[in-house]
Amino acid sequence: MLNQEPISSLKGIGDKTAALFEKLGVYTVADLLAYYPRAYDAFEEPVAIGQLKENSVMAVQSALVKHADLLRFNHMQVVSLQLKDLTGSLQVSWYNMPYMRANLKPGEIYVFRGRVVKKRGRLIMEQPEVFTPQAYGELVHSMQPIYGQTRGLGNRAIVKAQTQALQLRQMEREYMPMELRKRYELAEINYAVEHIHFPADQSELLYARKRLVFDEFFLFLVGVRKLKEKRADKRSSYVMESCEEVARFKEALPYRLTGAQERTLQEVFGDLSGGLVMNRLIQGDVGSGKTIVAVLALLMAACNGYQGALMAPTEVLARQHFESITQLFETYHIEKTPVLVTGSMTAKEKRLAYEQIERHEADIVIGTHALIQEKVHYDNLALVITDEQHRFGVGQRELLSSKGGDPHVLVMSATPIPRTLAIILYGDLDISVIDELPQGRQPIKNCVVNTGYRPKAYSFIARQVEEGRQAYVICPMVEESEMIEAENVLDYTKKLRKELPASVTVEYLHGKMKGREKNRIMERFAAGEIQVLVSTTVIEVGVNVPNATVMMIENAERFGLAQLHQLRGRVGRGSSQSYCIMVNCSDEEGTLERLDILNRSNDGFYIASEDLKLRGPGDIFGMRQSGDMEFKLADIFTDANILKSVSEEVNRLLDGDPELEEEEHSQLKRKLDEYLGRNYERLNL
Repeated sequence: MLNQEPISSLKGIGDKTAALFEKLGVYTVADLLAYYPRAYDAFEEPVAIGQLKENSVMAVQSALVKHADLLRFNHMQVVSLQLKDLTGSLQVSWYNMPYMRANLKPGEIYVFRGRVVKKRGRLIMEQPEVFTPQAYGELVHSMQPIYGQTRGLGNRAIVKAQTQALQLRQMEREYMPMELRKRYELAEINYAVEHIHFPADQSELLYARKRLVFDEFFLFLVGVRKLKEKRADKRSSYVMESCEEVARFKEALPYRLTGAQERTLQEVFGDLSGGLVMNRLIQGDVGSGKTIVAVLALLMAACNGYQGALMAPTEVLARQHFESITQLFETYHIEKTPVLVTGSMTAKEKRLAYEQIERHEADIVIGTHALIQEKVHYDNLALVITDEQHRFGVGQRELLSSKGGDPHVLVMSATPIPRTLAIILYGDLDISVIDELPQGRQPIKNCVVNTGYRPKAYSFIARQVEEGRQAYVICPMVEESEMIEAENVLDYTKKLRKELPASVTVEYLHGKMKGREKNRIMERFAAGEIQVLVSTTVIEVGVNVPNATVMMIENAERFGLAQLHQLRGRVGRGSSQSYCIMVNCSDEEGTLERLDILNRSNDGFYIASEDLKLRGPGDIFGMRQSGDMEFKLADIFTDANILKSVSEEVNRLLDGDPELEEEEHSQLKRKLDEYLGRNYERLNL
């Protein structure tokens, strides 16, 4: 079977199931093979009932003495049976699965495996899977994959499809040079693909993962190097001079810039006046004041008779930038005109904006990816700034740049990547770091709590809302999953509506919602019409709501520390005291130690470096930190050592054979061309 055939070419996948796979970004057999598990379920030996632990997935083996009972409560059918051994008793229940009663025959021995909970002082196993002892014995000590799912497409269906794809796939020709594989003990590529899905044990899994992570970094960095070669230092057509209006505006601001902001601003101004095209990254922690540096740079371009563009990842953020810049210019009598361009504007609004831009009646253009549409014609576009730059692929950045004839490029990121890693990942950019918080910001008060604290947290949120404040509640899942025990947005919203006073407006937000609906919810929250927003990490990048003072994160143990820090950065943006409540739902060793790093510090760079020290090769699942680079498996924090090794190898390889012309590199060149063709839009330089 050719790997580029559609997913529907697999047996048992019709149009309806194919459409569900497409929701997961899986269109072809190759896409399916690259759809890696998000976690693994390790099957252990059955235990005695007395050894069962609350809130754990475990297995017990028992003979059935009599038929299960079928009970009815409030439109719900419950199949229930009582298991006993010498160490205790256990109730086993299935909800709305009446057929289970007929499936379970008295006198037979079964293995029941499921999550054990305590209700009314006794242990209950809910919705367990049922196996014959022989079938379960084949699974013991194996690692079963758990995939990201969508409603209507469960884990079993994905596992079945993966099994078939691996059996029928076209094997890949090895492209990594043998010498390199030997030096780093890397698995053969086909072995790695098979065993990332179905490893026999942890060591086999880590061996497969190491190869695939190495490949992701390797192809990314070779691709970046090849694309950078096209960008030698270029003379700039837009050499700028310092101007009085910028100095007057800076002096009039109601606060003094921090030392780090001042240093960064001088580096940016030096680039703009230096004669070469600027390519600079500003790294600044959440709330560090990157935006005012961007505004001053845009004003410098405008004062020199040029246009500047600021591109944001969401409409809500673009609108906020536009409104704040407009207000600043009005307050301080700056006679420059900002214009907004977003996809949801009416045709008439867009036409007026396009005319203003083309006639240079607009000095500063603010918007989303709508800024790069063909209909937008600039007049002397000299400066392009992208906010949260990892949300834009190089293709989008270059499209915007091409509209100005090599304008200066400034990219801003709130991801606190340690400098050594940033230099590897953004080697073509000069890096400025804003590592101080503006004056007047109160440090966020943090606490790590267990699930028993929830009632107090809800009361605290209610009091904050009474005082006119707002709150975020973050859940790791959109909807309930049959395999993953974690809070989900849809059910949590219903629960909060019951727990909080009726006067509190609680709404939800998640990535599966349509763009227009997401914008509407965020705008209502920003306007104060919604007091509590239950969301997935979709709000990690997005909106500035200074009135939001509480960030409550459920299942905090399921997030990487860098991501938790990003989420926490959504509060503490105003003058009021803000709070971050991290709910730890795990009793695993080391979890509290990790979360305590956040408890102790609000410094993103410190958190990133501490996390790097704590994390080991086994801490790799459910903890992805750096989705910004769009790697499927690799994580720049967990896999920092691999990243550094790959960087050295890429430099060695391309210094010795820049065009990959040597025979031993022919397969790598083929793979790289294929990779660049597929990922050009996603490469974030």
